[in-house]
Amino acid sequence: MKLDPFYLIVDSPAWIERLAPLGVRLVQLRIKTMDEAGLRAEIRKAKDLCAEHQCQLIVNDHWRLAIEEGCTFVHLGQEDLQTADRSRIRAAGVRLGLSTHDDVELETAIAAMPDYIALGPIYPTILKKMKWAPQGLERIGEWKRRVAPIPLVAIGGLNPDRLNGVFAADADSAAVVTDITLNADPEARTREWIEKTERWR
Repeated sequence: MKLDPFYLIVDSPAWIERLAPLGVRLVQLRIKTMDEAGLRAEIRKAKDLCAEHQCQLIVNDHWRLAIEEGCTFVHLGQEDLQTADRSRIRAAGVRLGLSTHDDVELETAIAAMPDYIALGPIYPTILKKMKWAPQGLERIGEWKRRVAPIPLVAIGGLNPDRLNGVFAADADSAAVVTDITLNADPEARTREWIEKTERWR
């Protein structure tokens, strides 16, 4: 499986509505706190928007709702992986991405036979407090050697100026959150990401 090299992560369909028309081809909907009815409505809206713009939607965490709403891709953290019904996910034909931060998590992820593995944080990140130090570019190469041929997603502290190093280190895709969503001009920044990642598309 080939992932688009530009992996956008947002917390609402409103962002997808703004940015998908610019040429975003891969987006994760990451909503942490919301009641089930609200989540279902947001997932449904995101799915419709992504279908309209030929964009692959990945639903973070909420695998049951993703299956029920006919989504085709979910992303799980290590804690969610422990309680998820992987056989049900596979039976529904849903692809799976997994987060990793250290060797133990990597072995757990590889054993789960996911469709991609994410490594982070590559650089310091303001998205959330992490107990892991920045991984650095060398770790990308190490992880890729261990997970190949599974695609590897780099995440954490990425911006357009760091993309050459990330892909030279052998990442298949670069995930971004705050560099776009906290930017003064998210549309312009999204266009920059699309342009900078074009050579790896």
